[in-house]
Amino acid sequence: MPSSYAPRLAHMGIACFDIERMIDFYTSVFDLQLTDRGVGFTFPYPLAFMSARSDQHHQVALSQNRPAGSPSTIMQVSFKVDTIDALREARRRALDKGATAMRGLNHANALSIYCLDPEGNTLEVYLDTPWYVTQPHGDPLDLDRPDEEIWAETERIAKADPTFMPQAEWAARFEARQRQL
Repeated sequence: MPSSYAPRLAHMGIACFDIERMIDFYTSVFDLQLTDRGVGFTFPYPLAFMSARSDQHHQVALSQNRPAGSPSTIMQVSFKVDTIDALREARRRALDKGATAMRGLNHANALSIYCLDPEGNTLEVYLDTPWYVTQPHGDPLDLDRPDEEIWAETERIAKADPTFMPQAEWAARFEARQRQL
């Protein structure tokens, strides 16, 4: 593989039933801007493109082509935030816009909330921690507790795991493996 080969995941598409409801949900909860919309020429369905970045035309594309009654095929769509308060804000906004099945999980390497969007697609909003433990790992997360308690509990959980290491050490090992490819 050439050393210049470095694909990056840039956006994802979601097939939906009601594109207007989904535009409202994703723009309201995640501050995405509607960048374009229309009906596709070779893909003849209503499409909407949204982004939170000026250097990416779209990070989320919606297509109103999900067959009536069909279940979601999305395992999860994840959004990253930088603070526990941002997790709380995402939870508030999502619930205000009709999200269901909200739950918090402490993965030790990340603090996450999970919910279903209005059409039953699983969403995650997460915050990285400075620690690594082997995944999957999930303890309950109560975001109504003070930040200091959450961080202390997370550190205790992480350090009790036999696979614990600082995230920087895990990243260095990852980089070393990448160089060997």
